[in-house]
Amino acid sequence: MTSSNKTLAELIINFSHNYCQLHVEKLGHLPLVEHDKQWLSSCEVAAHDETHHLWQAVTVKSARTNNEEELSFSNVESALNLTLHQDVKTYFTTIFSSDIEAQCLEGKLTLLFAWNKDDFGRLQENIIGHILMKQKLKQAETVFFAVTDEEDMIISIDNNSGEVWVEQVGCKPHKKLSDTLAQFIEQITPEIPSID
Repeated sequence: MTSSNKTLAELIINFSHNYCQLHVEKLGHLPLVEHDKQWLSSCEVAAHDETHHLWQAVTVKSARTNNEEELSFSNVESALNLTLHQDVKTYFTTIFSSDIEAQCLEGKLTLLFAWNKDDFGRLQENIIGHILMKQKLKQAETVFFAVTDEEDMIISIDNNSGEVWVEQVGCKPHKKLSDTLAQFIEQITPEIPSID
């Protein structure tokens, strides 16, 4: 539990809601995503123009159909023969969403989420690849969940401690940002990407 007594899942849902609200306040509409008929998501709300749809994050629970299995990392854990930190599993199985821009004390970042169930599968493959690389380099396992505006710098969760760190791809984490993912999400603010 965090200092505000909200669970990590609640913090993620609230943050995504605040991001969408900020879009509406600043730009007069929900965030936009390029519409792709081959890459649909329950996040898509309505058409904005011929090529873009409005979107907002939806809980994975509400997007599931009756016969659909819950999102799970059991296949990843089995393939890697390790248990992922609960915060990793909660973060990626709470909402479907497009990327969410944010600001922290260190600068700008982009929170990564799965857009749909197929994207969740792709995300799992990327996590497996990242952890195998860490193991090959004999480094502690981390799981990325955000990218920064600096090339090759990612924000990740230490799989053992749950701490949030900045790390350069292929290198050991070098700067601790918070003790828990919940604390980290409480410290960041939604950011509207600049439109050039």
